[in-house]
Amino acid sequence: MKRITIEPVSRIEGHAKITIQLDDAGQVTDTQFQVTQVRGFEKFTEGRPYYEMPGITSRICGICPISHQLAASKACDAIMAVRIPRTAQLLREIIHCAQIVQSHALSFFYLSAPDLLLGMDSDPATRNVAGLIEANPELARAGIELRKFGLQVIEGLADERVHPAWIVPGGVRSPMTAPARDRFLAAIPQAMATTEKTLGIFKGMLDSFAEEIANFGSEPTMYAGMVDHAGNLQLYDGVMRFRAADGTIVQDVAAENYHEFVAEATVENSYLKAPFYRPLGYPQGIYRVGPLGRINTAEAMGTPRADAELGEFRQRFGRVAHSSFLYHYARLIEVLYALECMKLLLQEPDVLDPHVRASAGVNALEGVGMIEAPRGTLIHHYKVDENGAIVWANLIVATGHNNRAISDGVRQVSEHFIHGDRLQEGMLNRVSALVRAYDPCLSCSTHAMGTPALDISLVDRKGALLDRIRS
Repeated sequence: MKRITIEPVSRIEGHAKITIQLDDAGQVTDTQFQVTQVRGFEKFTEGRPYYEMPGITSRICGICPISHQLAASKACDAIMAVRIPRTAQLLREIIHCAQIVQSHALSFFYLSAPDLLLGMDSDPATRNVAGLIEANPELARAGIELRKFGLQVIEGLADERVHPAWIVPGGVRSPMTAPARDRFLAAIPQAMATTEKTLGIFKGMLDSFAEEIANFGSEPTMYAGMVDHAGNLQLYDGVMRFRAADGTIVQDVAAENYHEFVAEATVENSYLKAPFYRPLGYPQGIYRVGPLGRINTAEAMGTPRADAELGEFRQRFGRVAHSSFLYHYARLIEVLYALECMKLLLQEPDVLDPHVRASAGVNALEGVGMIEAPRGTLIHHYKVDENGAIVWANLIVATGHNNRAISDGVRQVSEHFIHGDRLQEGMLNRVSALVRAYDPCLSCSTHAMGTPALDISLVDRKGALLDRIRS
């Protein structure tokens, strides 16, 4: 009996480990994807005024604080029972597109490109962003510039790149200036060219990853993502659509009704819960979200260049593609989509209108905010008292939705690539690469309370469990 532990899983946000159990013949018998941190944002926000929630919850993460601010502000809009000004919605959508661009650029170029461009079996000493810069400085520079563009748009609107205080209940704090709009529009063509060039490079290398595509979490599941009334992909507003593995539309769910269709299972040995589609139960009702989940769920992207890329994607991999390796492909298509959307939003005639915030007090004791964060559907659900103090909060974060699918993917990759009689570093890297394909944000997701705080197992030298204490 052998046990392999990958700790920490590298090039992800947050902390996790993977445990792989092998039998005496060196074959995989069990795997565990374990999230080893816990953060109690839902609990320590109790008693705080509802209008502080965008600022507090954005501190969950330094990579996608905009996503939490948007979901929190939408939940607060519902508590205030206001319809925010149209210009405020346009500006929220613009900064959201910028967040998608910078986050996806970080995931693809900084975290996963070393595997994709240098090779899964390349020397781990150079299989990182520094090695990528040395091997392909032009592409590495392009990735840096693409992320820089997204961050500069965020800074140009909100005055700060990380944890700005600009998105607020009722809208945003200040309007956009004409010079800022013109600066953003002027920079979009270069960002588009960088994205299209990267897509070309990535598509050209897909044939060399045929084995990974076939075995990287490729078991069929349901998918979920937000769409508009025509079924086109939406990032800021819409309904949450569930689509079956065979492509059948299962259910469209409005934000305020999410709890009727989404439940959360507590997972042993992890502080990360596993949401599932309630009518099917757990684990039959697991589904995937994020870039691959969104393009599988939506009928179309809704913008010309992204739709052309989506058409090529579906021609190659089918209407519903199941390999988690293809999250990388979907992520690049979404960057193209976000840039196209940003251009259209910036050209709206009332985007510079100074009226950007609605005011009100507590008009409802409950509110739900739902958006598509870079990693998938993000839900903030708050309940308040008559004074507006939070009495209960629940956050269902993108990586949580994907928890069970990641665990199943780890098992599939391990069973296919790991053989104990000829263990190689590249095999283990593929297990970690499966996790990186989802671009998990574990700091965002691990807010579960009530999971085991203590779990001690006594095993003999052959791995047999002799005794266990849990509390």
